[in-house]
Amino acid sequence: MKLWTTFLHTLNHLWMDADDTRRAIPPEMLERLQRRVAASEQRHSGEIRICVEAGLPLSYLWRGAPARERAVTMFGKLRVWDTEHNNGVLIYLLLADHAIEIVADRGLARHVNAAQWQAMVVRMAEAFKEKRYEDGLTQALEETSALLMTHFAVGDAANQTNPNELPDSPVLQ
Repeated sequence: MKLWTTFLHTLNHLWMDADDTRRAIPPEMLERLQRRVAASEQRHSGEIRICVEAGLPLSYLWRGAPARERAVTMFGKLRVWDTEHNNGVLIYLLLADHAIEIVADRGLARHVNAAQWQAMVVRMAEAFKEKRYEDGLTQALEETSALLMTHFAVGDAANQTNPNELPDSPVLQ
């Protein structure tokens, strides 16, 4: 039975592709999300990235790797860790598993506990169950922005300058 379940899980990931991602996040929504990220980043020194993947790469499936591992890998690949104040955040969606992961760099993670992130994930999941991806992502952006403004507001002594260190556009794969 476990072998069959593993086979179906793998097949689901291989079946889904970039077209599924574009259907979930169409171009107009992508533009609105990009504008919201840019507007958010004007108010704090943090960097927010959104990454939506249809399915895991085969190498992850063979190893039985969880979505969290892929999110951490994408956190590195997208260079979210590479910000001056170590306050980048990745909001990661894996459509095939309906998985949501939030990865925060150490500068912000020291201020925000795991329960706060998990509560945000639960709220996003409620919206996503109803296929309201934009609502869920917008809410997550607003909540992440509020946390970053609390701890890294522009104008704080440590945050006098505010360069845009990473692209604002969500990554779809």
